[in-house]
Amino acid sequence: MNDNVTALPNTDELSGAFKRERYLQRFRTTVRSTFLSLVVVAAVAVLVAVLFLPILRIYGKSMNGTLDSGDIAVSVKSPSMKTGDIIAFYYNNNILVKRVIANAGDWVDIDKDGNVYVNNVKLEESYLKYPKAYGETNIELPYQVPEGKIFVMGDNRSVSIDSRNTSIGCVSDEQIVGKIVYRVWPLTGFGAVH
Repeated sequence: MNDNVTALPNTDELSGAFKRERYLQRFRTTVRSTFLSLVVVAAVAVLVAVLFLPILRIYGKSMNGTLDSGDIAVSVKSPSMKTGDIIAFYYNNNILVKRVIANAGDWVDIDKDGNVYVNNVKLEESYLKYPKAYGETNIELPYQVPEGKIFVMGDNRSVSIDSRNTSIGCVSDEQIVGKIVYRVWPLTGFGAVH
């Protein structure tokens, strides 16, 4: 006779083991689906941020008064840019932020006092917080903006290197990241950017 016989579990023990196993299975399924949902939400958020609403941190002084170094701004993809819009664009693996002054075909002229003329009309630049300046200009003025390009300038004209200088030049549509629309940091400056 064999003395090593184990007793079979009774109905209550089987029922308890079955409930524990079902609970663990539901728990694992819930954790897995929650994790996958979070991954999908994060991927969509990154996709939206990269493709439609790039968030940019401002460095440098060329836009001081409008956007200061350390500010964080949101840009929006836009099919067209008009005079006065602030845009972000790629230049030598960096992203620069400047203001649109003129579009393709427009004639730009700047006098020695820093007054800007587009198609012989002086721009009223109420957005400038610093004195106007001729700045680092090495292009021949008056200058006609080439086809498919945008003429841009920083708001802090005395320190900005922009379309007035051949080292940057005019900006092509392919370079444009987007139009800066909101400042989100610092909170004291939160709001639309003009």
